[in-house]
Amino acid sequence: MNKIQIIYKNKNFLAINKPAGLLMHQTSFSTKKEPTLADFLLKNFPEVKNVGDDPINRPGIVHRLDKDTSGVILIARNQNYFEYLKNLFQKHQIKKTYLALVYGKINPPDGGRKGLTLSLPKGVIESAISLKPGTTKRTIHKGKMTKEAITEYEVVKIFEHINEKDNAKYFSLVKVMPKTGRTHQIRVHLASIGNPIVGDTMYGHKENTLNLMRQFLHAESIEFNIDENNKIKIEADLPEDLRKGLKNLDK
Repeated sequence: MNKIQIIYKNKNFLAINKPAGLLMHQTSFSTKKEPTLADFLLKNFPEVKNVGDDPINRPGIVHRLDKDTSGVILIARNQNYFEYLKNLFQKHQIKKTYLALVYGKINPPDGGRKGLTLSLPKGVIESAISLKPGTTKRTIHKGKMTKEAITEYEVVKIFEHINEKDNAKYFSLVKVMPKTGRTHQIRVHLASIGNPIVGDTMYGHKENTLNLMRQFLHAESIEFNIDENNKIKIEADLPEDLRKGLKNLDK
C-alpha cells in the first residue's frame, strides 16, 4: 500500500490522496482488524475525534471511497465545516471527477435504451441503484433500498490492445462525474451499459487483466466553493499501478 498523502489542509478541512487498499473505517463486514483512514486521522489529526455524524466510527469523514479506489477524499476538522461540506454534497454542489478504464468501446448500439442518453464522446446514465438482497452488491435491477442515481461520463481515449491470442480487445479511458453518491455507483453504472471497469471482479470480468490487483478507478479531482467567495479544485495524480496499466495498453 502506498503512503497516505496530504494534498491540502487548512484550519477547516483536509484533502487526502487515499491509496488503494485502505479502508475508510472498520465496518460490520470487516473480517479482521486492519489499518484504516480513520485510524490515521485520529493519530495525526486528533481534533477530528468529535467531528461528524458518527465520530466514533467515521471521525471527520464526510464522504467515502471504496477500499480499492484511490484518490481525493475530504475530511472536516471541525463540526461547523463538516455541516458545511455535508450541505454542499446534499445539494450536489461538489463536482467529483474520476478516471476509469473500462472494457470495450463505450458505443452501445442501443443508444436509445431506457435510462441512457448517449452522445459520444459524452453520455449520461440514469438508472436507480438498489441493494441486492442477501449481499453487499448493488444492482440497477429490482432490489432493496432503491435510490436515484445519475452518472455523467466522457470518453478520453480508446485503446486497441492485442492479447496473446492475437485477438483485438478494446478499452476506453473515461472521465466520470457522478451527480449522486450511491455505494458502488460508478462501478454499477458502467457495468450496466456493458463496459465494466477493468479489475473490478465484483461487477465485471474475473480475470486479472493488465496485471492490475484492483479496479482501475481513481478519484482524480474535487471542485467546490471553499467558502462564500472562493472556489478550489483539488487534484490527485494517477497512481503508479494505474499508469503502468495504461502503458501496457499503449504498447
